[in-house]
Amino acid sequence: MTHSRRGSARIEFPNELEVLITREFDAPIALVFDVLTKPEHVSIWGAHPSDPMTECSIDLRVGGSYRHSFVTEDGTECSFRGTYLEVNPPTRTVETWLFEGWPDAEAVETMQLDETDGVTTLTMRLAFRDKAGRDHYAASDQDAAELASSDGPSASFDAMEEILWSLLDPAKSL
Repeated sequence: MTHSRRGSARIEFPNELEVLITREFDAPIALVFDVLTKPEHVSIWGAHPSDPMTECSIDLRVGGSYRHSFVTEDGTECSFRGTYLEVNPPTRTVETWLFEGWPDAEAVETMQLDETDGVTTLTMRLAFRDKAGRDHYAASDQDAAELASSDGPSASFDAMEEILWSLLDPAKSL
């Protein structure tokens, strides 16, 4: 890894049902895939950095399921869960996505990885079944720039970057 890409997640709303997030990592595609899909890594970056993850189960196969639970600063327990529809290491997964606090916010999440010259681009697309679900994810009064700079996806991707740095060169840190 050559430099930090902290805060560089790009979040777009291509239509009223989708959220599109892209982020680049200076790491090989296989390593980025591992950090995205192995419980020992997801348990670190999968929730807001200050919210401890209490459960991180991943059965990475078509028909397998995942569940991530964490506790917020105010003591609220939250969880995400879903079922894998497609698993193609190290380039792609497609899974159902449900945040149990928003039962009407079901989506299909597609994570696509592409590598060029040692830089891996993650493209994550959440396709919600209805506008109300998408609006739960991205409040209607919050634009993409605000969401990208928030503690949500951007903070998680920054934590992923730190994990990648530690795996690529344990002697260096951000």
